[in-house]
Amino acid sequence: MTIAYWCILLGVFIPLGCAYYGKLRGGFQRRDNANPRAFWASTEGVAARANAAQANSHEIFAPFAAAVLIAHATGQASQGWVDALAVLFVLSRIGYCLAYVADQSSLRSLLWVVGLLCIMGLFVAAA
Repeated sequence: MTIAYWCILLGVFIPLGCAYYGKLRGGFQRRDNANPRAFWASTEGVAARANAAQANSHEIFAPFAAAVLIAHATGQASQGWVDALAVLFVLSRIGYCLAYVADQSSLRSLLWVVGLLCIMGLFVAAA
């Protein structure tokens, strides 16, 4: 299994980490599990930002996974390049989540663009 494939697996856990942190900081209780969306709707500050980072991480995951799979499937891309872009994507997403929680909007946006460029690079490499 390639490093890029392992990065897909890591990408699955990034939003889960955001959710865990947001629930921890937001005071999530067992009873909140009956209606977690109501819990998230009532959060503010760090917990709400962690939830937003979670949502964005879910949204960007499918294009990333597709880009890695397509880059592998075409056989046109250098494996080193695919692995490097996948690792950079994962690192940018972790940084994105940390910046979001820390309320660093400019850094968060920059890291979002880095992740998007990684996805675009994977598609270009596959061409």
